[in-house]
Amino acid sequence: MARLVYAMLTSLDGYIAGPPGGPTLPIPEPDLHQHFNDEMRTTAIALCGRRLYEVMRFWDSPEREASASPVEVDFALAWRETPKIVFSATLPAVGLNARLVKDNAVAVVQSLKAETEGEISVAGAELAACLARAGLIDEFRLYLHPIVLGGGKPYFQAGLSLALKPLGRESLPQSVTLLRYAPVGVGRG
Repeated sequence: MARLVYAMLTSLDGYIAGPPGGPTLPIPEPDLHQHFNDEMRTTAIALCGRRLYEVMRFWDSPEREASASPVEVDFALAWRETPKIVFSATLPAVGLNARLVKDNAVAVVQSLKAETEGEISVAGAELAACLARAGLIDEFRLYLHPIVLGGGKPYFQAGLSLALKPLGRESLPQSVTLLRYAPVGVGRG
């Protein structure tokens, strides 16, 4: 049975994206980027919501690699090799190595967890909140950047209540701290 992990870069004040026109999270430099490359290579399946998938489609294009750094080329290859499931009621189609699911995210992910070995990643706040409410997320990974954005899209969606226990922390390049948590049975929902 697979483990479902929600992992995102976040500001110290808990935002995965800043407010429109406001500050943004720093772009990962090569050493931090390599960490995410390694994570992508160990991912059995990547689950994405529509908005995040549309941002990540950037990595589908091999022709952009002419101007990319070696670590970016490596990530692009890992992204393209990783099977993806995109949850969207509005997208008409998805790209390379991806499957579109229009509804029943909880049922689809329950089946995926039962049928898959290894780690399934979920990215996107709304999709993660839906799966967390259903009790399907096994681990939350917050990659804390030492920056305060002051607003934007939060890592945890408003109204989501979870009791978490710490699993560990790790210092990463660019002064990023990885905090890992697992849900405990009480307070999930």
